[in-house]
Amino acid sequence: MLERLFRLSENRTTVKTEVIAGFTTFMTMAYIIFVNPAILNFSGIPDLKDMGPGFAPTLAATCLAAGLLSIAMGLVTNYPFALASGMGLNAVVAFQFIVGMKLPWQAAMGVIFIQGLIITLLVITGLRESVMNAIPLSLKRAIGVGIGLFILFIGLFNGGIVKSGTGIPVTMGDLDNLAVFVTIMGILITSYLMAKKVKGALLIGILVTTIIAIIINYASGLKVFTTPGVAVIPASIFAWPDFSTFGAGFNFDIFLKVGFITAVITIFTIMMADFFDTMGTVIGVGGEGGFLDKEGRLPRLKKVLLVDSLGAVFGGLSSASSVTTYIESASGVAEGGRTGLTAVIVGILFLLCLFIAPLAGTIPAQATAPALILVGFYMCSIIKDIPFGDFEEGFPALLAITIMPFTYSITNGIGAGFIIYTFIKLVRGKSSEVHPMMYGATIAFIVYFIAPLITSLMS
Repeated sequence: MLERLFRLSENRTTVKTEVIAGFTTFMTMAYIIFVNPAILNFSGIPDLKDMGPGFAPTLAATCLAAGLLSIAMGLVTNYPFALASGMGLNAVVAFQFIVGMKLPWQAAMGVIFIQGLIITLLVITGLRESVMNAIPLSLKRAIGVGIGLFILFIGLFNGGIVKSGTGIPVTMGDLDNLAVFVTIMGILITSYLMAKKVKGALLIGILVTTIIAIIINYASGLKVFTTPGVAVIPASIFAWPDFSTFGAGFNFDIFLKVGFITAVITIFTIMMADFFDTMGTVIGVGGEGGFLDKEGRLPRLKKVLLVDSLGAVFGGLSSASSVTTYIESASGVAEGGRTGLTAVIVGILFLLCLFIAPLAGTIPAQATAPALILVGFYMCSIIKDIPFGDFEEGFPALLAITIMPFTYSITNGIGAGFIIYTFIKLVRGKSSEVHPMMYGATIAFIVYFIAPLITSLMS
């Protein structure tokens, strides 16, 4: 049955190889089980802890979405691409939509649902590849790097390495604080594992750091961690999944909360981030697996993009944030995974993790912070391919990269990059090099930035 379903011999692989590849991919991306609930529920930030959907419901939604979508990808496309809630995209939901724009988390998930429907429509009509071609490569890369730097900064802040300063935006954290010491230990441990190329280094780092946190917390009389429940041995390890936010946890109130124009710009921005992250992932992993044709195109690409776009829809529906194809799939491909059986194994493992919410709830932000920092680092690695020596390409890219973390807004960074890129091309007499869709996006971003001024003048 497996031979007929996945054409194993045709792809020069075996069931054993695919299972090992599936476990490898799962181990490299399983950190999302803990990190996604931590981000969406602002773990380690007491003032924001009640603004998210709840740790247990988010964990259940994360596992369910990753499990079902990975299985769907394997069965529909027969590629070893695994999916889960996207790092970077969840940061947009938490820190841009919920904190920055003051949206209820339900409205934030509604944005994810809408952008998923739009991307699905673009896939069905064949426009997704066309839209991608409108954005210059330097800005595509800058978006990924900017989000990576944003995630890295969130990790530093959540772990206490940096904190809000007096008279300056940020300063060094309290290094004499035991909670910060846990973060530092986590960084050292996880970095060691990554340097030694240990499979599942991020996940192992989270688990080992959590054990250290629990030991220190009990040794201090439960006085180190201020968030109740974290770094404390739970009364029970297993529990039934909490699906309380599934299906009923999203709405479309963004149009009422921020106005139509801002809502459209917001949806467009998150759609662009989701757009290019997936395209880069499938082509990158496809190249490593030898799946690309002579022209560098991935066969059955439309099926891959369709499952991925439906992942965004399902992510908004389940309150797991946008579900997207993971670059960590490359680890399974490196272990020999060549068919959808690898993705199916990953999906099954995620579904099995639905029942560990009490155990996962013990993990403090200081244990997930090192994973955020290192994931941010890897997302920033593509910065070497941005031509900073070329003013026309490099300056807009640099603005996009830096404005994202400095303003705690992905939208601001992308908008600034689009506007200055188009402006420089125009003043240099190279208007023909700018795609018409870039002009439309630039105008939309200008309206987005001046909307508060217009509103103020009108009032």
